[in-house]
Amino acid sequence: MAADHPTGHTAPHPANRPASLAAGLAEERVDHRFKALPPDAEGLTVATLTAERRNLFTGGFTTPVLALSAESVEHNLALLEAYAERHGLAFAPHGKTSMAPQLFADQLKRGAWGITAAVPHQARVYRAYGIGRIFLANELVDAVALRWLAGEMTADPEFRFICYVDSVRGAELMEEALSAAGATRPVDVVVELGAGKGARTGARTEADCAAVADAVAAAGSLRLVGVAGYEGEVPDADPERVREWLRRLVALTAAFDAEKRFTGADEIVISAGGSAWFDAVADVFAEIPELSFPVLKLLRSGAYVSHDDGHYKHLTPFNRVPEEGALEPAFRLWAQVVSRPSDEQAFLNAGKRDAAYDLDLPEAQVVRSARDGSVRPAAGITVTGLSDQHTWVRTEEGAELEVGDWVGMGLSHPCTSFDKWQLIPLVEADGTVSDYIRTFF
Repeated sequence: MAADHPTGHTAPHPANRPASLAAGLAEERVDHRFKALPPDAEGLTVATLTAERRNLFTGGFTTPVLALSAESVEHNLALLEAYAERHGLAFAPHGKTSMAPQLFADQLKRGAWGITAAVPHQARVYRAYGIGRIFLANELVDAVALRWLAGEMTADPEFRFICYVDSVRGAELMEEALSAAGATRPVDVVVELGAGKGARTGARTEADCAAVADAVAAAGSLRLVGVAGYEGEVPDADPERVREWLRRLVALTAAFDAEKRFTGADEIVISAGGSAWFDAVADVFAEIPELSFPVLKLLRSGAYVSHDDGHYKHLTPFNRVPEEGALEPAFRLWAQVVSRPSDEQAFLNAGKRDAAYDLDLPEAQVVRSARDGSVRPAAGITVTGLSDQHTWVRTEEGAELEVGDWVGMGLSHPCTSFDKWQLIPLVEADGTVSDYIRTFF
């Protein structure tokens, strides 16, 4: 996923150290901390349990249990790798989605430049698992976190860190904290251009961005290396409005370059790209004119790794460019029917503690019979609500569902699915569990 120049900064990050450190997670012991894992696996290492290749349905797992499709995860990793290469983009997938070092290592093996973070805790997890390049898509003004960052950069001269700055006060606070911490290297920053009036973070106008850039220039502990933002916050987003904002981002980058604001940088970083509009990012970034330094075009989409059966299924750019491929939903939450009080109603033993519900309710997809293990479509079965520990289900006349059956549900919004599970079975199509994905939220 190299950008359009061969500098060391844009070469794919060596994945051997993150992969080695992530592999160490297999030595963790299985116990009561991890929902749904077989009670008879208590005390085994994850490596030992993995080697047993148990079946999700017959291997002693308890319900509810969240599973990731091994085949779909692999497909999605390969698809975005190919997409970024095809469009000349570097890729720093947002790690907040999964907070899973094993998946980070897979993304790096697939050529990712680094991993994007949102808050200092996430960056600390990344560093603990050997991530050598971090893009923090937020302004960092926490003095304690900046002191930690300064220490990391001093201890590891190869560590590359970039973060947003979107205010004069933010630049001042960063300078104050980094100076007090005795920072030995300047922190690279990109000015964040806000997506419009009423949007989320970011300096609202080009004049505001210039004022922030002036503040960075006055700060000895900071180095301006580019411009960034998040097109997903464009008000009333549609292809035209998103592309208009992305062209503002490109024009601001070119203007800063013409004003020689990137003096001291090895490359110019321009970054955008959530999971809904990366096709627009690819199109507009292809129009970037020649600048004074090589350009790192950094895409940050994160939800693709698992995709979903709801929000992102509808938003994915691959709906607009089907010739580029299609992501596959990888999550399935299995819950068991624990009550069937009437012909029209049933209750499952999963709830808000287990399933994402902030954007859409889970979707009943298949039923696995408790009598013979056969699997059938969840015809006439609809999830209508979630309690803390129950799923409310409406059943139409003739719907086959009885106490003890397992119901497989698709989920909406990966970010609030991963965060409810610390150890997630990675399951092959025949139900064999081939690995366990550890998360750190």
